[in-house]
Amino acid sequence: MKFLVVGGAGYIGSHMVKKLLSAGHEVEVADNLSTGHCTKLVELDIADAQALDTLFAKHHFDAVFHFASFIQVGESVTEPAKYYQNNLAATLTLLQAMVRAGVKHLVFSSSAAVYGEPLYTPIDEEHSKAPINPYGRSKWMVEQILEDFDRAYGLKSVCLRYFNAAGADPDGQLGERHEPETHLLPLILQAAAGRRTNITVYGRDYDTPDGTCIRDYIHVVDLVAAHSLAVDYLLDGGASTAFNLGNGQGFSVQQVIDTARRVTGREIVTSEAPRRAGDPPRLVADARKVKALLGWQPQFTSLEQIVAHAWSWEQKYPWC
Repeated sequence: MKFLVVGGAGYIGSHMVKKLLSAGHEVEVADNLSTGHCTKLVELDIADAQALDTLFAKHHFDAVFHFASFIQVGESVTEPAKYYQNNLAATLTLLQAMVRAGVKHLVFSSSAAVYGEPLYTPIDEEHSKAPINPYGRSKWMVEQILEDFDRAYGLKSVCLRYFNAAGADPDGQLGERHEPETHLLPLILQAAAGRRTNITVYGRDYDTPDGTCIRDYIHVVDLVAAHSLAVDYLLDGGASTAFNLGNGQGFSVQQVIDTARRVTGREIVTSEAPRRAGDPPRLVADARKVKALLGWQPQFTSLEQIVAHAWSWEQKYPWC
């Protein structure tokens, strides 16, 4: 098969490219490098309809993987126009180009942020959709557009609602780098490595066993494995749908810090800060649907494995 990976120079996209290549597929990577890191690719912004038409005219793609989104929740609140332009408007341009080219299959990187404040946990796919920030709204709007494109143009899609992607390639070739970094685990490991002085814990008064927020961490390798199953499902004639991707178990902020201390053997200094607005006590996925329909089973479910792979990457490339 031949696939286009949009945003393939980023954290999850690069792991997806490795997965597809290892399976013997042909892969084209398109990225504007606004947040990704250089690799062999077509430097292209999906907001550029002409560039997309040229790319689709040159290659016959069996499916497209779409990872090209801005992901910082806080920034989306202060700069909503940036998020609606990139995550929504540029995605619409991509979808229109796919329709013109006759490409009928898309695997879309969505988010648990589409659910908003959880009414219950674990969260299943039928949970109400009430995103509380522009990032989450941009993802939910795209999902609704995809429903319309299926009905009107026959463009079939799988929307994968991530909970907390974490970890790194077990072979040590790929890992997580954002600038600025906002994800908990790399921030903790930067503190362990001495690249930052401490890690801030936002709130210790939640209704959880240790008072800190609980989140569902999924290894990036397991995440991309679900994408491979999703594209196989679509190419086999599967109907458009959405799946949660998570371990189905939650780990608190303090548990992640304690695990990182054990794995790294380093003292990790913490500082305290009040709760952040919009941070619910628990976010845990009900991932039974993807397991039942696609046969997905995560390999790396222990927090120790996730932290160990991320720490190996942090030590190997401390300057990145």
